[in-house]
Order: sequence, then structure tokens, then C-alpha cells
Amino acid sequence: MKMKRFGFLVVALLLAVASASAMRPEPREKTPPPNIILVTADDMGLQLNSYGDDTVPTPHLNRLAAEGLQCGNGYVTQASCSPSRSSMLTGLYPHENGQLGLSHRGYAMHQGIPNLPGLLKGAGYYTGKIGKVHVDPIEELSFDFYDKTTVPRNVKAMAEATEEIVREAGDRPFFINYSLIDPHHPFFERFAGLPETPIQSSEVSIFPEYGEIDTPELREEIAGYYNGIQRVDAGIGFLREMLERRGKAENTLIVFLGDHGPPFYLGKLSCYEFGIKVPFILHWPDGIEGGRDTDAFISAIDIMPTALELAGVSAPEYLPGVSLVPFFRGEPTEWRQTVFAEFNSHGPFEPGLNPQRCIRKSRYKLIHNLRPGVPKRVTALMDDILQDPKWANTPTRLKWEMLQSPPEFELYDLASDPHELRNLSGNSEYAEVEKSLATELLAWRRETGDPFLDREVLAAYVEAHERFFAERERIERVAAEKGEKAPFARIDWSPFQQDWQMKP
Repeated sequence: MKMKRFGFLVVALLLAVASASAMRPEPREKTPPPNIILVTADDMGLQLNSYGDDTVPTPHLNRLAAEGLQCGNGYVTQASCSPSRSSMLTGLYPHENGQLGLSHRGYAMHQGIPNLPGLLKGAGYYTGKIGKVHVDPIEELSFDFYDKTTVPRNVKAMAEATEEIVREAGDRPFFINYSLIDPHHPFFERFAGLPETPIQSSEVSIFPEYGEIDTPELREEIAGYYNGIQRVDAGIGFLREMLERRGKAENTLIVFLGDHGPPFYLGKLSCYEFGIKVPFILHWPDGIEGGRDTDAFISAIDIMPTALELAGVSAPEYLPGVSLVPFFRGEPTEWRQTVFAEFNSHGPFEPGLNPQRCIRKSRYKLIHNLRPGVPKRVTALMDDILQDPKWANTPTRLKWEMLQSPPEFELYDLASDPHELRNLSGNSEYAEVEKSLATELLAWRRETGDPFLDREVLAAYVEAHERFFAERERIERVAAEKGEKAPFARIDWSPFQQDWQMKP
């Protein structure tokens, strides 16, 4: 009797499960992870139509922004190529990952740091590189496809080379590191037939950071810069056209940003807004509602956690950045109110080195010069221009004079002085603001393990830099005596770097 009852219960249970299964809706097919293309443009600031600059047309980038998410306050971690890119690929600040200067000058990241292409490859992504990567050790970045031949200024050929990666990926999602070299100096009026209509020096305006400073030489350089921007814009058009033709456009996230600001005075190699604030656009038809924009502080360290979340990969807990996914369909209820950046080195081009750290809030910005009194590097063109007595007592000339012997701190009110020409540090009216920002900046440096908090480490770094520069001068002098040319890139920085390199 008990066995009959048990059998009855089993049958009843099976019938109930079958009935419930029949009533339950069919499970929806899992959405595949998006393809991801990280597009960087060398030395590219905010000179786009969608950011308010109409000097040259940028229709393809306009469309990218109009259909995606445009960040009005997008920042890189350092206004120098390799350090900036290292943050995109590791989610860490340069002083955390070790890439303090240019990779082709011998600087390199600490070995063994988890990186974006490596983690995505582990999740099943096919990974590829088009154009320069410009960080070391590059062999740790796990690229399946490594294009070494396509000229990055030939933007049509770049898109064609990228199509080969898409074909190789097959049904797998792909990650592509896509690096356009424009508008990097030296500037070209046209390259590979683009732009179709180059802008001339008579048609450009001087950057507002320079006030009344205006010379034919400066205008010529600015025109070349804008023609590079037109090539970048055309390149975005070619890239999107290829994705649409391959049926990959809808489920591909394009992250577009400059690796830092323009290669001009107060831009590249600085902690000023002109150097660290960049165009930052995310486009993904399947995942981002079009026409969105945000003024929240977005940083390049946010790229890695964003990509990992979309790929279903757990991000390392130590990452200082935050996923941008909450911005894709709205605004997060809480977000950072502060953004940080730094400058360590570019390459040992001249004697003297003045690393910087900076903090920016909605209104105020504080820059800490770690070696006050040591001149900051200024572009040769602006050095020549600003030495002319005709510019005496202009705000730009006065700023240039300050940079010949920088104070320890620079404080700027971005509401009244957006181009950071009037240093308020030491002004009693702003004492509380300066103290508060300095306290936050120091806390960030401690939290992220800034090696230059140790004055002995900073001194060793500077001393190694000076010895490298002296060696460079010696090699060039010997070459000159022989009537030969000694390219700078042949001098290896790595033996000197070992003297100060910190362990991760």
C-alpha cells in the first residue's frame, strides 16, 4: 500500500512539473556579448563639431555622437601617448602600471598586469591590433592578429585591414585596438588623397588658450592639425561602412577618444585641460540609446571595467575605474565628483624633469608640480614666439614666464578662467579651496600607491633621466664629429630605467 502511494506521488509530481513547464514561456536566447573596437586618435582634442568647434566638418564623428553617448567631460590619465594608452588597456593610472613615458624610449609597464585584450581573449574574444599600440611589454597583450604594415594615416587602408580581423574572428566576438595616428605632428595637408578639401592657414582661428598670440607660423601648424582631424573623421566613416557591410554594426561597441590633447603649448605633455580633456564617444546601436550625452567626469580608466562587464568578465577588484554601462540608458544615481590625472615623462628629450599630479572638480583644479622651480617643457614654436617682446604682459606670455620656474601648486577657477592662465595658489581668498583639493590629491596618491611620494624614488627617477639625457648628448656629439646622424630612438632607456623602476 505504501509503495502504491509513493508511486502515485511520483506520477503526480511529474505531471505537475510537466504542466508548469508547459505554462512557462520559452527562455529567451542569450544576447551575445558585443564586439568592441577601441578607437584612439593621436593628439586629438575637442576640435569637433559635436563639441562646438566648426572649423572643419566632422560629419562621421557627429553621427557617431548623435547615435551614441557623448561625454562632455572625458579625460585621459596622462597627456602623453604611451602612458595614456596604458591606462586604457590596464584600467590603471600610469604610476600604478609603470608606463611612465614613451614605450619606444624604453619605458614599460610592470610585467604580469592583467590587461583588457588578455582578459577578453580568455573570455572567447578574437583580439586584433591595427595601428600602433605603443605600450610595452606588448607580448603580454595577447593579440591574435597583429597588423604591422598598414600606415595609420591611410585611413581607408586601416578600415580594409580591420575587415581582415572581422573575417578571422568568424562567429566569435572580437576586440580591436584601432589606432589612427592623425592629428599627430608632423602635420600633412593631405595624405592618401584626404582630406578632399584641406583647410588653409587663413581659414583657421588661433586656439582660445593663446589669447591675442597670432603668427603665420602658428596658423600654419593649426591648419595642418585640423586637416589631420578631417582624416580621422573620414576614417570613422570607412570603419563604420565596413562594419555595416559585414553585418556587425548593430552589436559592435565603438569607444572613440583622443589619446590626449593637441600637440601644442598648454596641451600635450601638460596637466591643463587642453592636454587631458579629450573627445570621448561611445556608440553601440544594440545597447546605447542614441542622442545621449553626459557631463559627468569620465576617465580612460573606465574603459576596461566597461568592456569587461559587457563581455561577462569579472573585473579585478583593484581597478580604480568604474563601468560606464549605467550611462547607456540613463544616468547613475551616484558618480564621481572628481577626476585625477598626472604627468611623469614623455621621453628624456632635454635636461630637467618636473612630474605633476592634478585633481579637478566641477569648478576648481589643482596641479601639484613635484619639482617646483624646474622649467616645464614648452613647444619649440611657442618658445620662439613668446620670447618676442611684442607679447610682453599678455596673459599667455605671463603664463609662459611662470612655467620657466613653476610654483609647487597651481590653482585655477575654471568658471572664470577656463584656459588656466591665472594661478590662484597662495591667494588667501582661495586658501580653503586649495587646502581641500591638496588633501584629496594626497589621499588619491596614497590610495593608488604613487611611487613618487617617496622622495628618494623621485630623485632616483630624475637622476636616471639626467644620465640618459647626457648619454644621448654624448652619442649625438660623437656622431656629429664623424659626420653621421644619430637617431634618438637608437638610445636605449631601459638600463637607466632599472635604477628606479618600482615593483607592482
